[in-house]
Amino acid sequence: MKIFRGFEDVKGIRNPVVTTGSFDGVHIGHKTILNRLRMLAEKNNGESVLITFDPHPRKVLYPETAGKGLKLINSQEEKLELLRKAGLDNLIIVRFTKEFSRITSEQFVRELLHDILHARVVVVGFNHHFGFNQEGDYRQLWGWRAKYNFEAEEIPEQEVQHETVSSTKIRKAISEGYIQRANAYLDHYYIIMGKPENHTFQDLSEFKRIPITEECKLLPSPGIYAVSVTSGSSNSKGMILILDENKGTSEVMVHIFEDPEAFVGEDSILLFHKKIHGSLSLSDPKTRTRIDSAKEEIIDLIY
Repeated sequence: MKIFRGFEDVKGIRNPVVTTGSFDGVHIGHKTILNRLRMLAEKNNGESVLITFDPHPRKVLYPETAGKGLKLINSQEEKLELLRKAGLDNLIIVRFTKEFSRITSEQFVRELLHDILHARVVVVGFNHHFGFNQEGDYRQLWGWRAKYNFEAEEIPEQEVQHETVSSTKIRKAISEGYIQRANAYLDHYYIIMGKPENHTFQDLSEFKRIPITEECKLLPSPGIYAVSVTSGSSNSKGMILILDENKGTSEVMVHIFEDPEAFVGEDSILLFHKKIHGSLSLSDPKTRTRIDSAKEEIIDLIY
């Protein structure tokens, strides 16, 4: 996957088949769009393109309301990893500013999709809006096909077990600890990426700390979770302990069952399978027993 930091760097994309959006979570609905991009790119001897934004538009447009405390399913690094796995050819990351937000929907189509990208096909999700004040929609795209020499297509809503999938529903499921429900919506395991580091947590010497470097990263509710851990060629099962001892600042710790030192300081991906136990406190004398019991359950669950 080629990554461009803004339209100024874009070059060499053949017959672009384009979509746009945040794609937080890269969930099953997003994957449906990406799969369609890939099919259309093959049909047009072209390449798939996603235009996304950093920071998230809500943080720029509504910093004191909707942007304050905004939590996202993926960090930027995690989203890049998921988009690579989804088979995207090209990612254009646009620096989102208030000035950029004032571009009208037709300016966006004319100046970026047509003049710079020379898009062959533009694909949008159900009820997608773009441009200043979210004025642009699929109806407008359809009307501009001849004028700007592209085809337009809209992807319908996606449903999992008769529930419409949305990033909002996935965030709610994760924040409440319903990991299996979130995984069904995502069509992959919820992930955290980080570098495990040695750290002393009272008598929990087997746990490694996972630093969370992005303040917008959404974490599951405190508790114990069954996970898989991968780093390069190393793989292991394990357990995540999420603590909220400071009432709002979560600590993420991982107990890697197999060859844990191979993961220390290395870029690792933690895939969440299931919540095993609710919130725990390190000051509770029963916590050690509960952690040991959870480990046995995880071994029986995963192996």
